[in-house]
Amino acid sequence: MEIRIQAIHFEIAERLEAFINKKVERLARRNDSISEVDVTLKVVKPESAMNKEVVLKVFIPQHEDVVADKTADSFEEAVDLAIEAAERQLDKFKQKR
Repeated sequence: MEIRIQAIHFEIAERLEAFINKKVERLARRNDSISEVDVTLKVVKPESAMNKEVVLKVFIPQHEDVVADKTADSFEEAVDLAIEAAERQLDKFKQKR
């Protein structure tokens, strides 16, 4: 599974990158056919609270992509919320099969 992390208009800290990699690895336990995961981090309206946005795209061959878009006070919290949403979508996909 390939993990690509993109930070828009800022430099990502190594600690945050390690955190994201660790959390995304959990998705592989839900579905072993995941080929790649794109994580996009963006700061929206820097002067307000709840301004950290994470878009998580999970690519699975022969299946439509799983996308989770969450906003929170911190990137860590937004990543957790997006991972949970993606896990729910993957569980629904598994139940349908």
